[in-house]
Amino acid sequence: MEELDIPIFKQAYELYALLTGFRSLVPKQDRHGLWQKVEETALSIVEYLLTASQRGKEAKREPLERASVRLNVLRILLRLAKDTKAIDAKKYAQSQQIVDEIGRMLGGWIKSTRSSGSALSPEENH
Repeated sequence: MEELDIPIFKQAYELYALLTGFRSLVPKQDRHGLWQKVEETALSIVEYLLTASQRGKEAKREPLERASVRLNVLRILLRLAKDTKAIDAKKYAQSQQIVDEIGRMLGGWIKSTRSSGSALSPEENH
């Protein structure tokens, strides 16, 4: 599957694997509430990126926008996990670094879908 070779997909996959690795370290009272939501949100990002990678150029924007929203939700959930001491600051920083990288890649991908559909031909620029 060539979708699996896309750098943003690899980053999202790595993030999900990292977060599931933290599960046993999360206090039991947070594991089946907050942390479950963290993992589900990360998994939904993987799904939206895979969906976008398999769609034609015009149909990519919708799943990419959804992935962007889910990424922002994940940022909040991770900050909440850190603030409530479900994860320590080191684990938060480690996961946030990957989230930021995914955000940069995702922003570029979304921007490319917007610009490609609205580009003017050379004749229209004059």
